[in-house]
Amino acid sequence: MRIFHVLLMTIAALLVPFTAQAQGAFGMSGGAPHIAARLTAESAAPAPGKTTSIAFAMAPEAGWHGYWENPGDAGLGMTVKWTLPPGVAVGPLRYPVPETLVISGLMNHVYEGPYAVLADLKVAPDVAAGTRLPIRVRGDWLACTDKVCVPEGADLSIDLIAGDGVVSAADRAMFDGWRTHLPRPLGSEASYAIADGKLRVAIPFPAAARAEEAHLFALADGWLRHAAEQKVRREGDRLLIETDAGEDFKAGPVQAVLRTGDHVGFLLTAQPGAVSAGPGESGGLPGAVLLALGGAILGGLLLNIMPCVFPILGLKALKLARAGGNEAVVRREAIAYSAGVVATCLLLGAALLGLRAAGTAVGWAFQLQDPRIILALLLLVTAIALNLAGLFDLRAFGGGEALAGRGGMAGAFWTGALVAFVATPCTGPFMGAAMGAALVLPVAAALAVFAGLGLGLALPFLLLAYVPAVRTGLPKPGPWMGRLQKILSVPMVLTAIGLGWLLGQQRGLNGLLIGLGLALGLGLLLWWLGQRQRQGRGGGWIVAPGALALLAAGVVLLPERAPLSASRSDGAVPFDEARLASLRSAGKPVFLYFTADWCITCKANEAAAIDRAETRAAFEKGGVTVMVGDWTNADPTIGRFLEAQGRSGVPLYIYYAPGKDAQVLPQLLTPATLTELAR
Repeated sequence: MRIFHVLLMTIAALLVPFTAQAQGAFGMSGGAPHIAARLTAESAAPAPGKTTSIAFAMAPEAGWHGYWENPGDAGLGMTVKWTLPPGVAVGPLRYPVPETLVISGLMNHVYEGPYAVLADLKVAPDVAAGTRLPIRVRGDWLACTDKVCVPEGADLSIDLIAGDGVVSAADRAMFDGWRTHLPRPLGSEASYAIADGKLRVAIPFPAAARAEEAHLFALADGWLRHAAEQKVRREGDRLLIETDAGEDFKAGPVQAVLRTGDHVGFLLTAQPGAVSAGPGESGGLPGAVLLALGGAILGGLLLNIMPCVFPILGLKALKLARAGGNEAVVRREAIAYSAGVVATCLLLGAALLGLRAAGTAVGWAFQLQDPRIILALLLLVTAIALNLAGLFDLRAFGGGEALAGRGGMAGAFWTGALVAFVATPCTGPFMGAAMGAALVLPVAAALAVFAGLGLGLALPFLLLAYVPAVRTGLPKPGPWMGRLQKILSVPMVLTAIGLGWLLGQQRGLNGLLIGLGLALGLGLLLWWLGQRQRQGRGGGWIVAPGALALLAAGVVLLPERAPLSASRSDGAVPFDEARLASLRSAGKPVFLYFTADWCITCKANEAAAIDRAETRAAFEKGGVTVMVGDWTNADPTIGRFLEAQGRSGVPLYIYYAPGKDAQVLPQLLTPATLTELAR
């Protein structure tokens, strides 16, 4: 049937007035085509033995559209004919997730705005560096409006040089943006059944995952009727789609793309099988939201024992002890503190969702991938530690007594904001599933999960403020409070040391020295302020701009990136999707884990389970390849992989046994968990 429609459209194109041909759609005149095409490569110097991406960047005129590889009931996809130099091969075209457009009852799978069709370009290992690689291709496509279609095409070319495979930041960002629109492998097979002219498809899809305006695109003709209505419902962790079956379809495996959002979708394989035709939706989404919200609140509550949070919570408890019976003051500050925590969690969550919606591959605690943020936190935590140690008094800055003093509602709010900001990297062991769910839930539900994290983090202070029985259990004020305050400075000093180490991991030895030097400079400024305070004099008006000047100088002096490190001493190989696929196809077992130097859980698991002699011995005996993805610095490749696994951040541990599906491991590991895998 579709061939008949294509024939009609081709005849219509031939009958278009000759002025249409004079527009240069075929590249035979100076007129601009209705869909302009440009050939571009991610790397101008592809490395021999490696693969890079190449793309047709297509830009339709307003009101015109191009077609997906299966154009639907009408239209034609793009065809290409490559002319390649020796040693260069190009893989099949990879299309972004299309849009649907119904014209006169015909379903079209189209692109109505700029889009890119990608392909993998591989240079053979024996190609010498410096070899010129002229890439030539003839591309033909159909450009249409809702009334007319014009065949167009162009001879495109790009000249590359075999080299080191370097990719500029601008090109990396451009291709990463295009890749976010490619369908991702679903990872689990779907099943389908055809009966009484109806096609029913059951697709494994988590109940918590978002699927807006879901639509199923078949890669081959005949499986389904493109223009028929698709009824979509949820049944637990499955999406059930029912539509009209195609004609004369022979049963067998089918490939399709499931659209789950605007140019977002999954590539799946469906096999014939039993599919239930049960009643409507199961209501899995509300249950998933409540589960994620409960996990977020519990995770936030447990965060209070972390070394960067507990000292501040302890000081707030001291504030309650000093407040005596003035419950109104205590409760106002509790509300302000909680508002600061929740507002910061919401702000970070909204920023995360916004960045991901814009195509940036980031995850929870993404702010800690920016060394400028780390530097600012290092100076701030250093100042807090020195204040707790008694070196100076915060009253010089108009903020009341220290962190435990009368900071007022504004002071309580900003204290809560600080706690939430520095606590985010500790969320991994408590709420990895909740954060992963938040990124696939509708926006309102996702923000509710982030607010739940803040509520859990603020809950102990709210209980102290609003439950008198809890507050009366606090010891009476006395000299012990000053000693406890100094003791609480110790974990803050350890936090500052950790931030300095993280800065060194991100920007090398020079970055570490800059951080330590600025922390020392700030310490001297605060010591000078403390000396003046003991003499009854001020000086905060000098120290505050001085601290800001130190931070500005540090931001300017920080190296752009850390020097390239040598190969890992533990024998692990860096994460590479192509190498992972190669190892799996060769039947090799692989233990893949993702970590970051700012992730406390990651470091604890590495020390307690991964970097252990018994684990290494078991992996060596079992021939297990250990592959590690380091997300200390932002890496879109790792971000995309984590997102495909339904995760928002690290840690993530996966074991690939030969011939079996991936096994996702718990976020808290033991040596026994890992050694058992290799048996």
